[in-house]
Amino acid sequence: MTEAAPRFSPPLTPPDRVVQVLREQGYAVLGREGLCQWAALPAAELDALAPTWDDLRPDAYLRDGGRYRSRRHSCFIVDGDNVTPVPHRAHWQPVEYNALHGGMERWFEPLSADVLSRPVWPRLLSALATACSAMKGPGTWYVEAHQFRIDTTDGIGRPTPEGAHRDGVDFVAVLLVGRHGIKGGETRVFEADGPQGIRFTLTEPWSALLLDDARVIHESTPIQPLEAHGHRDTLVLTFRARGFQGPAAP
Repeated sequence: MTEAAPRFSPPLTPPDRVVQVLREQGYAVLGREGLCQWAALPAAELDALAPTWDDLRPDAYLRDGGRYRSRRHSCFIVDGDNVTPVPHRAHWQPVEYNALHGGMERWFEPLSADVLSRPVWPRLLSALATACSAMKGPGTWYVEAHQFRIDTTDGIGRPTPEGAHRDGVDFVAVLLVGRHGIKGGETRVFEADGPQGIRFTLTEPWSALLLDDARVIHESTPIQPLEAHGHRDTLVLTFRARGFQGPAAP
């Protein structure tokens, strides 16, 4: 069974206006072609990453008792074109940004060597860091990379079980890698301190939502199956200027 056309199409940003739009409204959306043009990345090299989402590990920390999320997580320091992996570390968020899973160290399996060895990987991180520097000022960026698969094993999968949230960083990139045999998964972005919001559905592989985390909150609605083994794969990259988040972080 195929999914009907989405009711709310994403408001795509022209590649040459990404930073301007981020400054104006706190978020920007790129389609597959726009991301590849803006970041100077061959689409085929991004597509070659997609099979690695079949090798994620179950998330053992879901406090709602669900079995619908698998993931991997690694950290990097990005300084211009230099992208340096750091020793494996826990993912940690304060409770004020993640009331469901905040305040605890969560250790996930790291990204595979198959991902890290591909030339497109550091180029993607470096391109996104360029947008961070254009908005916030040049500097070193501390990046956490999350590969997510949300599936419909339980009949419903929750991409954001914590609800609408900020991540406590400077900049967030949510890239859709693929969606198969599902309905739902609508993206919602709201002003952090105002009434305005927007809703749309990302369906095109390697379309991307870029967020100024201080200005907006975001969430994705639950997914439901249209066929067996339905799932939604995303890559979430967070950028922070003041070091990685941790229990002792400022």
